[in-house]
Amino acid sequence: MIVSAYRLLFDSNKAGQVLGAFNTHNLEVTKAIIEGAEETGYPALVQISPGSVELSGYETISAIFHSLAKKAAVPLALHLDHGRSFEEVKRAVEAGFHSIMIDGSQLSYEDNVELTRKVVSYCHERDIPVEAELGVISGKEDDLQVEEHGYTDPRVAADFCEKTNCDLLAVSIGNVHGLRKDVAINLQILQELKTLTATPLVIHGGSGISQEIVRQFKEYGVRKVNFSSELKNALIRSVGERYIANPGEYDIVSVTKAEVRAIKQVVMDKLLILN
Repeated sequence: MIVSAYRLLFDSNKAGQVLGAFNTHNLEVTKAIIEGAEETGYPALVQISPGSVELSGYETISAIFHSLAKKAAVPLALHLDHGRSFEEVKRAVEAGFHSIMIDGSQLSYEDNVELTRKVVSYCHERDIPVEAELGVISGKEDDLQVEEHGYTDPRVAADFCEKTNCDLLAVSIGNVHGLRKDVAINLQILQELKTLTATPLVIHGGSGISQEIVRQFKEYGVRKVNFSSELKNALIRSVGERYIANPGEYDIVSVTKAEVRAIKQVVMDKLLILN
């Protein structure tokens, strides 16, 4: 079922759950995410970044989501991941997205505050929650490759949340976009963030973080964890394995069903680990 993102956040928080947020790119990935959530019985966010939107368009991915999610047995909402401009935010809202992330982390602190406040004002008038980002998360997101890593300062985060009135805050505590194996999460900073700000926290780059750490996130005020790279890898690996097994394969339906099963399993595993 499709619900407002505010309700999704409120209900999951009340139930002591952490929301899994999974990046999609097309019909098949969206189908796999929703089926994985249904299998576990946990709510989820389906999200897409502007780079992936280029494959389909805001209206098309929204139509795909709404068509599949309205029949689902668990609460779902559609989220814009890493919107980097007010124009991208507007396009997502106009297409029927239920929540928004504005990522001004590459801007100066003052410009990040200004952009986030503008997006919050626009979205709150439409009953849409806003996730912001503070701190620099390294790795690759869409076509942006970030080498340096800048931890989120808990005291600055408190000031940022007060000035912007954002609903969620994505933080940098050692998490990395991608499938890096050397991810070192700083739980001390996460604890300070929880102590100094009442804003629910978001962890990006969930794919590279160990299960042991992911299981602990709910104790530190984390309410949403993003997973993208492992879903992409499952898709590529599934198709690649089928090709290696039979280079003459042409049964696209069979190959696609295997792809959906592989992604669905990743979604199920992550939701069960989180909760």
